[in-house]
Amino acid sequence: MLQFPSSWTQSIALTAAFPLLLAACASQPSAAPQEHAQVVPGFADFIAVDGQTVWLTNRGRVEHWSRNGKLAQVPLHHPCGGMSVGFGSLWVADCADGVLNRIDLKTATLSAVVKTGIANPEGEMNVVVGDGSVWVASSRQGKITRVDPRDNSIAAVIPVDADTFYLSFGLGSLWATTPTLRELQKIDPATNTVVHKTPLGANPGFLVAGEGAVWVQEQGDGTVARIAPDTGDVTGRVKISKTLKYGDIDAGGGKIWLRTTTDQTYVVINPSTLGILARTGKQTGSGALRYTSEGVWTTSHDIHTLSWWSPAYRPASLSQ
Repeated sequence: MLQFPSSWTQSIALTAAFPLLLAACASQPSAAPQEHAQVVPGFADFIAVDGQTVWLTNRGRVEHWSRNGKLAQVPLHHPCGGMSVGFGSLWVADCADGVLNRIDLKTATLSAVVKTGIANPEGEMNVVVGDGSVWVASSRQGKITRVDPRDNSIAAVIPVDADTFYLSFGLGSLWATTPTLRELQKIDPATNTVVHKTPLGANPGFLVAGEGAVWVQEQGDGTVARIAPDTGDVTGRVKISKTLKYGDIDAGGGKIWLRTTTDQTYVVINPSTLGILARTGKQTGSGALRYTSEGVWTTSHDIHTLSWWSPAYRPASLSQ
């Protein structure tokens, strides 16, 4: 009988077994992202990321939180909608006073109040930062106000569709949706004018410009639409659930992140294939979401929690 060295025998055995090992690994889902939840009394809702920490809207205040607890709070009449961090400040709308508030990040104090008006007093709206400016939908009749952070002055007021509430800045433009007219509007920051409109599905809401496209929640249809930023064409849709009221959306790390109200806490979408990569967490009602490279922040105002998910996503198999 021909004898092989023991090292050869081991090598042959490992080579033969390697495809089986891969198949076994691929069939075993990895552990889900770990949730670290903190109780936030009141109504913790919208999130703005400030480095390793976040700011939250709450009843009568905005709050500054780390992964280990509350750091500060700033009293406001009725903070509402999505906030943004930029120019050393937190920018937050006040739906009762119809103003844009500027809060100093270092001192956690109110540093300026800009009388802009607020388009949606119910609070489903947001403030965004881009092209050296702060932008807020400021009138239900159809206006977006552009604020210069150098002196907190109003740099421009841009005519848009009525009921334009939701904004995102990215890919060189300001983007805005109106749920009643079912349109996405592309606004050129160089001219402060609407340069393109895209018809959308039922009740378009929050949106994000990133990962090569504009992504819009079509809340009434339960879908997320992908829009090409250059042509304005809808290039695909992904069905999430029956509806998407209300939730939140973000982009980063090569993926789209969608906070849902039903079925799970958030959904991870492949922006190229429009495949759903993961449905993470249990159903906790409405809330907000923000992605970071280290993990994902979510709020669940109905159960009074702020959660940190780390890592943000783990693939279900080696094939993904």
